[in-house]
Amino acid sequence: MKLILGAVIFFLMSISVVAQKMTVAQMKAEIEKATNSPLYVKDVLKKKFKIDTVVVARTKSFNSLADSLAYKGQLKKVYGPYTGQGNKFLVQILAKAPNTFHRVSQIFIDTSIMRYKFADSLGNSIVAKLNSGADTFEHQAQIYSMGGEASTQGDLGWVAEGVLIPEIANQLSKKKKGQVFKVWSRNGLHIIKKTEDSKKDTGFALMMRVFL
Repeated sequence: MKLILGAVIFFLMSISVVAQKMTVAQMKAEIEKATNSPLYVKDVLKKKFKIDTVVVARTKSFNSLADSLAYKGQLKKVYGPYTGQGNKFLVQILAKAPNTFHRVSQIFIDTSIMRYKFADSLGNSIVAKLNSGADTFEHQAQIYSMGGEASTQGDLGWVAEGVLIPEIANQLSKKKKGQVFKVWSRNGLHIIKKTEDSKKDTGFALMMRVFL
């Protein structure tokens, strides 16, 4: 029994020594091959790690490296090394889950700058022009929108369910592709166009950071 136990300990120590001599490239390859990569990182590589759930807010522009990898990264693939907050780390995509995304365009009128009555009158005028075909949403957004989307001709891209303000999200489910409608929020008036039908896409990812 003692001989068996000794052999097991020697084997584990040998693995640990080999793991310590691995290059980063070899380490990435071994993590990708592992059936249970968090367990492999803990027991074989003896590295600290953290598992995060990352939310993808948009599918076109990304707020950080994390949500960019969450959307674009391949399952099981190990990326990096990266440096952040004084740490050097690798990132592996462990799992992905879907969410509903809405493609919308917006003209935003800020009522902290413009009076409510004038904003409402301007909004009605814009919607009337759009519905009559007198002008395009893109052109009206460039002229009137007070948000950053003026530079994109009103296009917000594909936005995840839960990221849009509730007043807009509640209306989108009732509207058809191409419809334009007004929504009030505490920030002001939003003139919204549902530019595409809603769709399912990668909305969440489980990601492991391995600290080197």
